[in-house]
Amino acid sequence: MARHSFIQMSKLSDVKGRISYISDPKRQEYLYATFSTRENMTFWNELAKECQEEFRRFGTEGKCIEARELIIALPEEYTQYDPQQVLEDFTEQFKKRYDVECVSALHHNKTKKNYHIHLIFSERRVLRSPEVKIATRSVFYDELGKRVRTKKEITGEDGKIREGCTVIKKGEVYERHLFTAKDEAFKNELFLDEAKQFYTALINRHIHDPERRLKVFDPNSVYLPTKKIGKNNPKAAEIEADNAARQDWNRTADMALVSGITEAKIIEIRNEHVYDEATRSVQKHGWLPGLFRGIIQKAKEILTGLIRETEIPPKPTLSVDMAEYRKMQKLLVKVQDEARAIKQLMHGDLPKLEKQLAETTGLFKGKERKALQEKIAGVQQEIDHRMDRLPGILKEDGYPDVQAFKRLYDNATTLVEQYNHDLAAWEQEVNGKGKASPQQSKPPEKESIRKKLRDMEAEAKRRNDARRQQTRPRSYDYDRGR
Repeated sequence: MARHSFIQMSKLSDVKGRISYISDPKRQEYLYATFSTRENMTFWNELAKECQEEFRRFGTEGKCIEARELIIALPEEYTQYDPQQVLEDFTEQFKKRYDVECVSALHHNKTKKNYHIHLIFSERRVLRSPEVKIATRSVFYDELGKRVRTKKEITGEDGKIREGCTVIKKGEVYERHLFTAKDEAFKNELFLDEAKQFYTALINRHIHDPERRLKVFDPNSVYLPTKKIGKNNPKAAEIEADNAARQDWNRTADMALVSGITEAKIIEIRNEHVYDEATRSVQKHGWLPGLFRGIIQKAKEILTGLIRETEIPPKPTLSVDMAEYRKMQKLLVKVQDEARAIKQLMHGDLPKLEKQLAETTGLFKGKERKALQEKIAGVQQEIDHRMDRLPGILKEDGYPDVQAFKRLYDNATTLVEQYNHDLAAWEQEVNGKGKASPQQSKPPEKESIRKKLRDMEAEAKRRNDARRQQTRPRSYDYDRGR
C-alpha cells in the first residue's frame, strides 16, 4: 500500500496552556522551531477571555473550545531542510488560505521517529473595530457570569448582592467584542478533508522521488485505515492490535483484487461486514476493541472464502505491440502467480497439516505433534510473508498499491480493446472500398497508455474538484451569527 499522509485535528479548551506546552524547550526534548503570526500572546489571551465569556453567557454545557490544533506528520525527507523555514512556510500557507491567526512548533517525538508540526489556529477573526454594547438599563450577572433579568435574582436574604454577582449600571459597557463569531466552516468534516488534501500536496512539493510521495487515504477504497500511535498513549497496545487486524484485512483485499474480485464487491463486503456490524455492535455493547477485531476477522474470512471460489483469470492476449501494456501484463501474471502460491499454502498445505495434527493423538505422539505444530507455524509465517510482499512486487515498478495497479490495468485493457476495435474498422474500410486515400494508407497512431491514463486521471480530478467546490462550506463569515 502507498504511504498515507497524517493530518489530525483536535479542539483546545486551554489555548494558552497548549501554546506554552508545544513551544517550551524545557518541556519538549526535541523542539526545532516555533513561529507565530502574532508578535506576542495578547491576541491569544484576549481570544481565550472572549471565548470563555461567551461560553458562560450562553450557558453551554461541556468545555469551552477556545481554538483548534492540527498535527501534521512530515516524512523523513524534511529533516534535511531548515526547520524554521519549513515551519514558517506551512504556517503562513495556512493563514493565507483561511485568513486566521496561528502559532506553531516543529518537534520530534522521544524516539525521533515522528517529525511533526503542531499548528494552533483561531476559529475567530479580529473585528475591524471593536463591538461595544452600552447598558440602557442596569444589567445583572450571577456567580457563573450568566445574565439574569432582575436584581432580585442575585440578591441574598440579607438584601445585599451575593458575592461573585455583578451589576452593570445604565450607561456602562456590559459587553465588548474584539472578535467575530466562530467560523462554522472549521466544524465541518469537509474542512479537515480539504486541509488533508492541501497539506499533502504541500508536503509532496518537496519530495522528489515519486514513489516516496504521500497520498490522502481514500475512505472509498477497499482498504481499512490504520491509526497513528501517539507519544505515551496508554492505549498503545490496543491500537497496535487493532492496526494489525486492519492490515490483515488490507492484505486480504490485495489478494482479492489480484484474484479478479471487483473493487465494488470487496467494498460491499467491507461496508456490510465491518462498518455496519461495528455500528450495530457499538449500539448494543458500546465500543469494545476486542469485538471490533473479531468483526474484522469474520469479514476477512468471508472475503477469503470468496477468493477460494474465484478462479484467477488467465493472462489476456494482445496482438498490438504496446510495450507499456505488455509490461503490465507480465507484472499481473507475476502477482497472480504469487497469489496462486499463497492460495495453495492457505487452502492446500495448511489444511492438510492441520488435519494430520488433529489425527495425531495418543501419549506417545508428542514429538510428532510438536513437529507438525512447527510446520504449521512455518507455513503460516510464509503465508504472512508472501501476503506482505504482494504489494511490494508492484511497488518496485512504481505502483503505490494493488488497487492503484489494478485500476490502471483495467483502464489500459479498455484502451487496448478500443484500439483493436478501431484497427479492425480501419482494415475493413481500406479492404472494402478498394484503394485507400493517403490518409488511410497507415493505421491509427498508437497513443501512449500512460499518457492516456494521465489524461483520464486529470479529468477525474477536475470533476472531483468541481464537485468539492460546490459542496465546500464558506471559509469565513464576518457576520456575527448565533
